[in-house]
Amino acid sequence: MKAVFEQLTTRIENSISITDLNMTSFDGPYHYHPELELTWIRNSSGKRYVGGNVSDYKPDDVVLVGANVPHCWHSMNEAVHDNAQAIVIQFQPNFAGVGFLELPELIKIKSLFEKAIAGVLINGITKATIISQMRQFPAADGFNRLLQFLGMLDLIANSEETELIDHHFAGLTASPAETERFQKVFSYLIGHYQQEVSLKAAAKIANLTPTAFCRYFKHVTRKTLVEVVTEFRINQACQLLRNSEKPVNEICFECGFGNNSYFNKTFKAITEYTPLQYRNLFLR
Repeated sequence: MKAVFEQLTTRIENSISITDLNMTSFDGPYHYHPELELTWIRNSSGKRYVGGNVSDYKPDDVVLVGANVPHCWHSMNEAVHDNAQAIVIQFQPNFAGVGFLELPELIKIKSLFEKAIAGVLINGITKATIISQMRQFPAADGFNRLLQFLGMLDLIANSEETELIDHHFAGLTASPAETERFQKVFSYLIGHYQQEVSLKAAAKIANLTPTAFCRYFKHVTRKTLVEVVTEFRINQACQLLRNSEKPVNEICFECGFGNNSYFNKTFKAITEYTPLQYRNLFLR
């Protein structure tokens, strides 16, 4: 069943866009856009991709993603209609007017927008407060909505309960063309890491020779292509071991490993546990 989108705010006179997502699962493409994005996951769990980082996400996660930062959320093990739900607020950096962020009172919000290039995960009491306000946000209108949103941003900007998701991506000063190249390459990896990943295909997507691509990829990620693909596969395996009853042998092949011996060896090298030992850590 295809996803169902409910657009709560569509009028062009609004500077802040609010979208209520009610979907079978989150499986949208790895993408980027000029708007910043504040996302509250109401219901769903799976993998979150921000910049070059892949992490688990769960219900009530709240994340601020910066302008032009590639990102996506992919659900796992969700087969019930409307089982993936989120509230997404999108806004331009200058949503309150050109030069607005230069006001001394907004220096911390301006700094927050700069930090959001790394993706900002919001935790603790700050997260609970933001969720409460996001629940009420669609009912607000006009000037009250603007004031409420500025208050939310100010709360996040002044909070010590935040963490950056991908420090390295924040350090990249990529041009729009380089950001697009990065997005295309990681889109390929996200879509194919459970199968065979081809260096030749990845290099072609980046419009580089295989040798030049290896240098480019190591510069961008500080890891080799094999290391990143292996991390994706182990990350996927960890979530399946924690949240499913699938046999280890099935998880091995589902995550893109060719045989159990290599899977067990690689898994232990990265996690310090065998797959069964890791699964037992989460059994109650």
